[in-house]
Amino acid sequence: MPAADGAQSVRRALAVLRQVATGQDRGVRLTDVAQMAGLTAPTAHRLLKVLMDETAVEQDPDTRRYRIGHEITLLGLARPAGLAIRALAEPYLAALAAELGDTVFLSVKHGADSVCIGRYLGSHTIQVLSIDVGARRPLGASVSGVALLSGLPPAQAAALTRSNAARLEALGRSGRQVLAAVDAARRQGYVYVAQGVMPGTSALAVPVTDGRGMVVGAISVATLSARLPRERVRTALAAMQAQVARLGQRLAEVERARPRR
Repeated sequence: MPAADGAQSVRRALAVLRQVATGQDRGVRLTDVAQMAGLTAPTAHRLLKVLMDETAVEQDPDTRRYRIGHEITLLGLARPAGLAIRALAEPYLAALAAELGDTVFLSVKHGADSVCIGRYLGSHTIQVLSIDVGARRPLGASVSGVALLSGLPPAQAAALTRSNAARLEALGRSGRQVLAAVDAARRQGYVYVAQGVMPGTSALAVPVTDGRGMVVGAISVATLSARLPRERVRTALAAMQAQVARLGQRLAEVERARPRR
């Protein structure tokens, strides 16, 4: 097999795995995998079969949907500290959830996706669990994704949004809407939506920067709309920004302490 063909096969297999991962435990249909990965159904099916042979993907015998398999889960265990920001952020986000009483999420950019890597519950009776840890969405589909895009150069943010056009449209979002929200986030320093991912909820997100001023993550809060009207945004935002500042300082300390090569 020519080297170019081999590289293309690997890229296609990884594209399929990323789409399968979006389904988490409920799984993803073959047609959706093919469409979102930009492949024909026969090609996607062939790749899925190979991945199933390697236990990287499994298929639910009842729904016929595909899910991430044990091999991928076990591979991830080989580097448990691979996402240093998650461990560093935990005390600050736990404190934020306790202060606000609502669920707090930590997300990072990975390729063209926003991936939730942490979720911290508050004390209010009703918690909005709109995103599971490990959930991946196209950048711009959620407040966290918009916050992450706001930290990128405008041309790069626009290119990523174009690459996600089909996936965003499937979620009811246009590229124009996403880029308008990103522009507003750059001006304001935060993202607020009165209608969140789940009906009857609202969400607020702010970017997280490291010691170099680079956006390395996003912190978001999701709650019942009655608990986050526009009048409460300023109070919630101040609490979020205070914890983000502390986390940013911690990230900078770790960066300074890292041995130079």
